[in-house]
Amino acid sequence: MATKAGRVTIVDVARAAGTSVSSASVALRGEAGVSERTRDRVLRTADRLGYRPDQRARMLREQHSRLLGVTFDVAQAFHAEVVEHLYQAVADTGYDLVLSATTRSRTELEAAESLFQDRCAALILISPEIGNHDLAALSRRVPGVTVGSELTADSVDSVRADDRLGVRLAVDHLVAAGHRDIHYVDGGQAVAGRTRREGYREAMSAHGLDARVRVLEGHADEESGVAAATELLAGHSRPTAVLAHNDMTAFGFLLTLRMRGIDVPGEISVVGYDDSRLASLGNVELTSVSQDPAALAATAVRHAIARAEGHTRPAERFVTPPRLVVRKTSGPPPG
Repeated sequence: MATKAGRVTIVDVARAAGTSVSSASVALRGEAGVSERTRDRVLRTADRLGYRPDQRARMLREQHSRLLGVTFDVAQAFHAEVVEHLYQAVADTGYDLVLSATTRSRTELEAAESLFQDRCAALILISPEIGNHDLAALSRRVPGVTVGSELTADSVDSVRADDRLGVRLAVDHLVAAGHRDIHYVDGGQAVAGRTRREGYREAMSAHGLDARVRVLEGHADEESGVAAATELLAGHSRPTAVLAHNDMTAFGFLLTLRMRGIDVPGEISVVGYDDSRLASLGNVELTSVSQDPAALAATAVRHAIARAEGHTRPAERFVTPPRLVVRKTSGPPPG
């Protein structure tokens, strides 16, 4: 019989199997101390009732927590991709994840504080928007790993893609297709915003296109893409290609162009960054730079576990190579 909340507990299993809770616990853990007949009865009863052990409660009872806390921004598609791969990377490690989201009204430090209350052994911070000082303060309480950030602190490893190279790959692709008027929709104060902006300027300069550089204001969201596209379409001259800080901005830009009847890529090519699931949708097919979230997640989990298990060493920096995924939103310039 299940509890009022609907979850079958070990008490329910013990009652239905006609044993004590302690005997049921021993049987379910596979330890010595009960007869094989009792063990078989408990296991069959647990299976019949659909009992699933509460792994988090077990971990919290242990002296060494085997929980990895993860902070992420619910508004960012790339963060969701990383979280999905973190779950794949943590499988079969004996560790589990505890997620704590940041929102417009919930800061990164508040998200981390709730993970401290869960007694997480290490933290994985996805593109944290805090400063080095706050990161150092967090690391004095729990070691951790940052993903997609250039922040540094003792006992905090970092895993990120080479954003300058990623932007250069995108600019190189557009220049090779014949584009010269390539504008950039900025990410503002977003993580990696400055690095990608500088990467765009450097890549344009490398092609002798300094005079063609134009950075449009943005904030790493769809609304920025809509605003940038509206501004460009209202002007007298238009670029032949636009590179955006991330896929969300690129999507807002692309959607606005299509709603205004602009042919993409016939009139304007559009390139994003992150290669999120949004980019690969059949009705989007956005050319984008991939940060390889699977590799980032696997590296982050490996080093978070090492930190959790007390491996002390200087903080390490891991930079992975991005790659450009070409789809249908980029092509040669008109004419």
